[in-house]
Amino acid sequence: MGHFIELTAADGFKLAAYEARPQGQPKAAVLVLQEIFGVNAHIRAVADGFAADGFLALAPATFHRLQPGIELGYTPADITAGVAWKAAAEALPAPGVQQDIQAVIDYATSVGKVGVVGYCWGGLLTWRAACLLYGVNAAVVYYGGGMTVPAEIARHPKCPVLAHFAQTDQSIPLEGVAALRQAHPQVEVQMYAATHGFNCDHRGAYDAASATLARERTLAFLARHLA
Repeated sequence: MGHFIELTAADGFKLAAYEARPQGQPKAAVLVLQEIFGVNAHIRAVADGFAADGFLALAPATFHRLQPGIELGYTPADITAGVAWKAAAEALPAPGVQQDIQAVIDYATSVGKVGVVGYCWGGLLTWRAACLLYGVNAAVVYYGGGMTVPAEIARHPKCPVLAHFAQTDQSIPLEGVAALRQAHPQVEVQMYAATHGFNCDHRGAYDAASATLARERTLAFLARHLA
């Protein structure tokens, strides 16, 4: 089990991040970027899982600039609230929450190379981190909401990227995934017979087979690029 720590961004803002450490020396660090539901029980469990695999795992609270301690579930009311929090975060003056993610990356480099893994909105933030931030050695995106629109496809990643998408994801059209593939042939794109949120075992969209395969691919990708 991990605990929350406090880190300071370049502008002096203090943010919370959930930290889970492995037994023994970490082989590398992995940032876990939240969905629109905050650093909730699921995201903490994901971080704990990466720690069990030997990584220093850090899940920054990317809503912290708006309100500390946001933790939502997956009911329709929670989804509505999460969408509103995401919109507010996206509306922050630049660089917005990217400076908070950079602060966590800077902290994580103390143990070696750094990977970033993000889910839904966190997937979009992961893509931006791969393109805009410093110290990222590998990035893994799970169904990055908004990542396949033209403005995001126009960005250029500075590190290797693995992207997991679902074939029946109503929020990420397949033509957008195709456009991403065409623009960035170096990005490793994997498709799954599942829907949005398939990795989250706290919601109905969970697909065990897809989640297991995606995790195997993610760990292999991180092993290649964070060694």
